[in-house]
Amino acid sequence: MSDAGQTGYGEAICQAFEYLLANHPETFAIGQGVWSPWYVGNSMTGLDEKFGRHRVIDTPVSELACTGAAIGAALCGYRPIVIHPRMDFMLLAVDQVVNQAAKWSHMFGGQCAPAVTIRAIINRGGEQGAQHSQALHAWFAHVPGLRVVMPATAADARDLLVAGVLSGDPVMYIDDRWLYGRRETLGPVKPRPLAAEGPVIRRPGRDVTLAGAGYSSYLCEQAAERLAGEGIEAEVVDIRVLNPFDPTVIAESANRTGALLVVDGGWAPAGFAAEVIACVAESGGLRRPPRRVTLPFAPAPASRALESAYYPTAETVSAAVRGLVGDR
Repeated sequence: MSDAGQTGYGEAICQAFEYLLANHPETFAIGQGVWSPWYVGNSMTGLDEKFGRHRVIDTPVSELACTGAAIGAALCGYRPIVIHPRMDFMLLAVDQVVNQAAKWSHMFGGQCAPAVTIRAIINRGGEQGAQHSQALHAWFAHVPGLRVVMPATAADARDLLVAGVLSGDPVMYIDDRWLYGRRETLGPVKPRPLAAEGPVIRRPGRDVTLAGAGYSSYLCEQAAERLAGEGIEAEVVDIRVLNPFDPTVIAESANRTGALLVVDGGWAPAGFAAEVIACVAESGGLRRPPRRVTLPFAPAPASRALESAYYPTAETVSAAVRGLVGDR
């Protein structure tokens, strides 16, 4: 925590773990590198010392094994949180997530459901290359029976994790290392139902609607700040919950502003930006053709120079808005 009393995004995640481990004895954390800041930054600092390594469990390198063990424990009444320091490699556990965790409640008539939370960390840039830089949220948002959340603020980083763990459902919680520097003043933890959460307006505006989740929401906020200096008032909608996705707030905003730009940290083909636009269109919230800003349809480069061209920035978003507003 800074001298100003603000809490960073990573620190807020740590607060969520502290609250859950202190107040819910059925909760434990399990995954790779959970004792190491190299893997999880400052999001789990000191948890193993405070709560014991029997509740903050560092595992060998087997995404499949630790995820399967957590799902099994959840079926026995525990509320485990599985930590995957890189979302890329949790693909080795997709069978456990998609064919087990997401299916049990539906296959057995709601008699049992694994209350497991799977924390997948997006960690890209820094010349890490194609296998260490992927944002695969759209894959999991496609799966029925699996809740998917992507916090963009420190408050949501804490509170959506608490809500997810206490929801009783399998939850994919996706945080982003590029957001760990965000800071804000937080009050005490006040658990709230995950079912009540959804998209929210972060910044009001009248000229264009910008929508994104996770780091993309932050880019929208940065772009809106830039555009305000040019006389363009952008309304920013933070999606927050990708599955189940409720397009109402975005559709109403786009209907007011008359223009929609969706920013997504994934690829365009079959991506989540396309899902947002389709849902908004079906709801009748579009008065003119929308646009989207996504990654180029290619694996992430390892060159720093190429990375600067590959990843969207606030200026990328601002330029797209200028083109969209200028087309009126």
